[in-house]
Amino acid sequence: MAMITEVGDFFTKGCGRCARFATPDCSALVWNEGLVALRRLCQEMGLAETVKWAHPVYMHAGRNIAILGALRGDFRLSFMNPGLLRDTAGVLEPQGPNSATPGTIRFTDPAQVAALAPVIRAYLRQLMDHAEAGTKPPKPESRIEMPDELAEALDADAELAEAFHALTPGRQRSYFFNLNQARQSATRVARIEKFRDRIIAGKGATER
Repeated sequence: MAMITEVGDFFTKGCGRCARFATPDCSALVWNEGLVALRRLCQEMGLAETVKWAHPVYMHAGRNIAILGALRGDFRLSFMNPGLLRDTAGVLEPQGPNSATPGTIRFTDPAQVAALAPVIRAYLRQLMDHAEAGTKPPKPESRIEMPDELAEALDADAELAEAFHALTPGRQRSYFFNLNQARQSATRVARIEKFRDRIIAGKGATER
């Protein structure tokens, strides 16, 4: 099945990604009223409308600003480069479980669009200003959890704990990453024993 290439088709047929395309069961048609309201807001802000990834995308100053989407349970407006946004209204959610920065507003009732219209306009304006200025979003920091086996080893070995906490954050993360790659707890314990001298020496997991 071919995905749409004309933005208007999204609002009358859907995206073309699944067998529900152009049927009453298509999510884009189920949520059509709300999606059209979001489209109107974006157009009123002077954003250029195009289609990318088979969805309506709104652009300004050569940069993607926002994209519309719909699933069975909700329809949504997702902001591009959400790391630049100040979520003063506290309405943004992560787009998915692997999203580093919240940047999506989900709707379950078309009336919610009108209620949030001032917030949506303000957030679009923020990103339009950043696009004009060429501002780049900050790189999100990825957080890697300390394995339980390492925490236990540090609790039991004061010298190791002191040396580990003296390491730079990057060197600490190198051990977290290395140990978390091991599937078995016994493997992680064995690696910690091998790493002890390296940690005492103030080195990272991959340093010689």
